Amino acid sequence: MEVGSTVSPRDSFQPAWWLPGPHAQTVWGQLTRSRRLVELERELIETPDGDELVLDHLAAGAGVNGGRPRVLVLHGLEGSSYSVYAQGVLALAGARGWHATALNFRSCARDPHDTVTWLPNRRPRLYHSGETTDLDLVVNELHRRDPTSPLLAVGISLGGNALLKWLGEHPSQQLVGAAATVSVPYDLATAARHLETPIGRLYLRHFLPTLRAKMESLCARFPEVRDRVDLERALRARDFHPFDDAATGPLHGFTGADDYYARSSSIDFLARVATPTLCLSAADDPFLPPPVLERVRSEASATLELDFTLRGGHVGFVGGGTPRRPSYWAEERMITWLAARAGGP
Repeated sequence: MEVGSTVSPRDSFQPAWWLPGPHAQTVWGQLTRSRRLVELERELIETPDGDELVLDHLAAGAGVNGGRPRVLVLHGLEGSSYSVYAQGVLALAGARGWHATALNFRSCARDPHDTVTWLPNRRPRLYHSGETTDLDLVVNELHRRDPTSPLLAVGISLGGNALLKWLGEHPSQQLVGAAATVSVPYDLATAARHLETPIGRLYLRHFLPTLRAKMESLCARFPEVRDRVDLERALRARDFHPFDDAATGPLHGFTGADDYYARSSSIDFLARVATPTLCLSAADDPFLPPPVLERVRSEASATLELDFTLRGGHVGFVGGGTPRRPSYWAEERMITWLAARAGGP
């Protein structure tokens, strides 16, 4: 199958002329964008299992009039509210006068003083691509606090997988009025295999060191975790599958990586999504092979609007005329699309 067969009838994104390739698109923002575009106010909320979730609220939107939309932002693997793409979405929401909240998945919250050091959580667990109970807790809490304001959601990469899975698990939900995702790894097993290449392992070097460090820290703080995971094998892992097979899967109640991927991949929940949702992906995403996007087309419900472009990389989509004034098309597209469906002022 040709890569071009996965794109929209009109290719809605044109990359910056100085960033034509997928890898340049993928890494540019990480290397050049600010992690402090917006001021955040931190809140800790208790979970039923005695842990805590870290919410970072957009300070600029705290005092806006009631009825304004609120957007809930879900970050990607090993990201946080200080990830450059999360900051970009929060800044666009703030520019519209919206409320905005970023959910930091367990073990992902960063020290706001340096935005790099991650803060460990209190319970012997972490997070994963299919974990939706924390998301469900936060959605219900935000709606309880302000039931008159439209609640919207944005999921990036892993956060998008969790968001689509939650929407499919709750097809009759009325709390989130509209959602948008970008660069979702819809099929986790295929995505993991796709990265088992020399180029793919360059990306894995960004993720696996912190994942290994978190698992080692968890085992040191909670000795019972050592009975559930194979720490030595996890520390040797150089690809996602062996790490997830030794650690992520068994830690969170799966029999291994294959069981974890099968039960957590959002592609199997798309047919049940009833909430209006925009899904953005690029056919040249280094994290996902193009044939998966064709499968997404065949599985998606009628409420999913799929915009699959030829280029854009993974959470890249950098446009604009010069390196000094780039634009981030996916973030702008998601917020504009959500605004058209939010109603209110």
